[in-house]
Amino acid sequence: MGSQGKPSSKFESLPLSTSGPLECALKGTVLLTHPYFNKGSAFTHEERRDFELAGLLPPSIQTLEQQVQRAYEQYSAHPDDLSKNTFLTSMKEQNEVLYFRLLHDHLPEMFSVVYTPTEGDAIQNYSRIFRRPDGVFLNINDADRVHHDLSLWGTPDDIDYIVVTDGEEILGIGDQGCGGILISIAKLALTTLCAGVHPNRVLPVVLDCGTNNQDLLDDPLYLGLRHKRVTGKRYDDFVDTFVKSARELYPKAYIHFEDFGFDNARRLLEKYRPEIPCFNDDVQGTGCVTLAAILSGLHVTKQNLEDLRMVVFGAGTAGVGIADQVRDAIATERGISKEDAAKQIWLIDKQGLLTTGVESLSKTQKPFARSEDEWSGKDRDLLAVVREVKPNALIGTSTVPKAFTEEIVREMASHVERPIILPLSNPTRLHEAIPANLLKWTDGKALVATGSPFKPIKGPWGQDGQEVEIEVAECNNSVVFPGIGLGSVLCRARLVTDKMLVAAVGGVAELSPALKDDIAPLLPGVEVVRDASARVARKVIQAALEEGVATEQGIPENEDDLDEWIKEQMWKPVYRPLKFVEKEGATREAKGEMRVVGSLATCD
Repeated sequence: MGSQGKPSSKFESLPLSTSGPLECALKGTVLLTHPYFNKGSAFTHEERRDFELAGLLPPSIQTLEQQVQRAYEQYSAHPDDLSKNTFLTSMKEQNEVLYFRLLHDHLPEMFSVVYTPTEGDAIQNYSRIFRRPDGVFLNINDADRVHHDLSLWGTPDDIDYIVVTDGEEILGIGDQGCGGILISIAKLALTTLCAGVHPNRVLPVVLDCGTNNQDLLDDPLYLGLRHKRVTGKRYDDFVDTFVKSARELYPKAYIHFEDFGFDNARRLLEKYRPEIPCFNDDVQGTGCVTLAAILSGLHVTKQNLEDLRMVVFGAGTAGVGIADQVRDAIATERGISKEDAAKQIWLIDKQGLLTTGVESLSKTQKPFARSEDEWSGKDRDLLAVVREVKPNALIGTSTVPKAFTEEIVREMASHVERPIILPLSNPTRLHEAIPANLLKWTDGKALVATGSPFKPIKGPWGQDGQEVEIEVAECNNSVVFPGIGLGSVLCRARLVTDKMLVAAVGGVAELSPALKDDIAPLLPGVEVVRDASARVARKVIQAALEEGVATEQGIPENEDDLDEWIKEQMWKPVYRPLKFVEKEGATREAKGEMRVVGSLATCD
């Protein structure tokens, strides 16, 4: 990536084009304090003259690469990951291009700092490390203000992507109340970093409905509502008010639900999915990326979905979401009913194997309940189920540390040559097993992907006992959800359909390193995530066109042209030349008014 833009494209006339100069109506200190336009020491001689910056900056003109070097040295000087996370947040508020470029250039190192697990620590400490607000805070006690407060953020054409949470089930750390705003912000940062969704066209939202986290309620510094969570009809009406207001005010926006509690995540998705373009990463994203890992594992073992026997340990939002995605894929590939496809999947929760005799089954768990008669008189714990079922895939979404014991793993490996084992619980301390143990207990034969990053593992698993290094794939939703969002935004999808999600999975699986080397990772890594997102977006757009839900005009039919069309609209962390324009007649973007409350002439 260069530091001053790129050659022109035949699609440079598109509204979201990233070619050519960037119009700007700001000058002087106002320009230097605007994170979207600010270049700091990288403003050119001409820009310093045209925008009245000459006396506001040291005389040396530096490149973006030099700025990244300085920023990396500053980052590295911080003593721990949480302080590094705080440093990055501060940088984002000052210079978005530099922030995203620093992350881009050091993504494998910084991903765990800007997202899980460190972002979880930041969320837990939100009220204590709070410096300045970002995003939209809507609270259930002021539900009548929702439409008005949302309306202040822009015109109907200004917002492409909204992430909303109620903070009830955050990153494996539970109810974090209004601190959940940070997960909305983090997810949107990933959509920009990984898929080029324009950072000035996104909106993070938290729906504060109270909290059941007593530590927060007892904390005098807690910034959210100080009462237990509101549930039932009042909660549903509040969420509905938000969704309807968001759709009315920003009709082009794609709505991403994030970290809602188990009882609400699936229910809300099922309610709104037939009506609006929406997505739940915990339900659908986790299922998509896990299915991509499974498909890659089956490729290594020369099997297909017909051969899959999958046990899921942890039947909450993520576990059931994975089961749903895999079931739907089996049904599609085999041409069978979803009911028959579900027979290849076993779900285990706190009470053991889910059967028709379990009284507390949720609506989403029931399709996977095994016959009570079939399991009469049999043990139903994880070891017993593995022994009985002889699965070739074992998925962990339980947040029970070390649940995949040596006995369980060895039992599985005794029946399967290359067991697919995916301990996905986050953060790292909640993993069902660590990769080093899984490989040790299976003599290096396990095909492993995890929910958090782990360093490569060395062991005597090569030919004739030769030491080899195995790089473990991270089953990271970020290789799929940003591309799904990008594709949906660019084609202005009316809905996000099952076929669009299946297509997204195929796009990720096509890029699996394991397709070329059976000890390579099952999934593409974060270092190629922008390529993965572009591929996923292409697959999603093609599926949307086939389904008749794409509303954007002029989408290229030729695949090469479509790829160029997509990449031309992906925002990149480079400094584009600035072109001064007078405020009168300038766009809202040029005037620096995107996502700036108070910039609209009139608001409802």
